[in-house]
Amino acid sequence: MSDSTRPIRALIRGLDALAVLNRRDGATVSEVANEIKLPRTTTYRVLETLCAAGYVFRDSADDRYRLTIMVRGLSDGFDDEAWISQVARPVLIELGREIVWPVAISTLSGTSMMVRETTDHRSPLAVERYAAGFRAPLLTSAAGRAYLAWCAVEQREALIDILSRSAREEDKLARNQGELERILNEAGSQGYAAAIRAKRVSDEVSLAVPVRIDERVLACLTVRFSANAVPMKTALERFLPRLTAAAARIRGQFLQQNASAGGAG
Repeated sequence: MSDSTRPIRALIRGLDALAVLNRRDGATVSEVANEIKLPRTTTYRVLETLCAAGYVFRDSADDRYRLTIMVRGLSDGFDDEAWISQVARPVLIELGREIVWPVAISTLSGTSMMVRETTDHRSPLAVERYAAGFRAPLLTSAAGRAYLAWCAVEQREALIDILSRSAREEDKLARNQGELERILNEAGSQGYAAAIRAKRVSDEVSLAVPVRIDERVLACLTVRFSANAVPMKTALERFLPRLTAAAARIRGQFLQQNASAGGAG
């Protein structure tokens, strides 16, 4: 085995420690050390590293290490992968051929939108190419704004409350309730959400629409284009009907797939 393919032992130890904590309602350093067969000092360093990364915390009440909610993020997209691959991907590829500019489908992942599938690598007009797994901020991306505009009120309020306590620049809009409410209301009345990113040559505009099942936003479809190349009026005439139609097709096929799965069961 070459150096380039040799497993990273520290990473394996960290994953082993996470597995131990997942099986228990917390564990002490000694308990984890016994299970993963490492010296106590090494195990302590592994656990403290996981704490620093946000996946584990040390409970001061009993000195045991426990998993944080961030661990759920490691499985984000597991359920999404199947339906997006089977249902959304063919629709997205067809949409990309029609629009030519890059299109993507993203779902909520924690407090950001995660790109699950994109035509960036197929689009000759993509200036920057994003891959599946890219995360976009909720408040400053078209997909995030679309999600917030159409999700259930309780979920929207909870997400904004979390973001309002964030120190990140992209989350500061959560503390400007009036402006954020205006943006989301505008998206709801227009039927799409928009966002603009300043670029050196030409601003990049994004338009997004939701894929909805009742009050649940299953995903959001987004198209990105150059403001210099495509005026907003032209984009709304050319792109928005296709985005909306694609979202409807994905919704219909998703419901059909679930109905078939239910009938098979």
